[in-house]
Amino acid sequence: KRTLILPQLGAVGVEAHTVTRETGFRVVYGPVRARDLPSFIANRHTATPAMRRVRFGIVDRLVLTPMELRPSLKYLGWYMLGCVLFFGLEAQGILFSAIIRQGLGPILLGLAATLAGTVLVPALLPWIPFRAFSVKGALLGLLVSGGMAWFQAFPHPLVAVAGMTIVTAGASYFAVNFTGSTPFTSMSGVKRELKVAVPLYFIAGGLS
Repeated sequence: KRTLILPQLGAVGVEAHTVTRETGFRVVYGPVRARDLPSFIANRHTATPAMRRVRFGIVDRLVLTPMELRPSLKYLGWYMLGCVLFFGLEAQGILFSAIIRQGLGPILLGLAATLAGTVLVPALLPWIPFRAFSVKGALLGLLVSGGMAWFQAFPHPLVAVAGMTIVTAGASYFAVNFTGSTPFTSMSGVKRELKVAVPLYFIAGGLS
């Protein structure tokens, strides 16, 4: 019988008996990592304990950050364009002096939220308290924006509160996106988390 080798971590989304019935292929779950496939095949489709072990160290997480960062930069680009038009558009045209004077702060806030959620959360994942990724991202966003406030990056206390709110919510949102890249989160858990988090994102956006 022909054999179909599938990734071990893909087992939750496959009904092996259905695949066999519909295609005639026998399903065998291979190792976690693709580089172990030659040894797995040479060993007659038998995996060693090391091949079955799921590792998600800092290198594994950082390798995934470009995949998370790339789509986030698209949103950041539109956000920055909006800031340029909103703060820099005058009767004389787009004034860069006005952008720097009024729009640089909001642009930096967007950049801080993006980097906190897409880079810092994956890098520091095991050491950030709490289980929910939305809370992990919010915590890092709060720390980053709090650091900006400490170094007087905001011209007014109310602006500081608004800035910290938007960075916290933005970092939380981007952190939730990373759940799909991890080997230990579940779809049901993410859905429960989003039911609470999404309304809070809208509230944070409205307040800021």
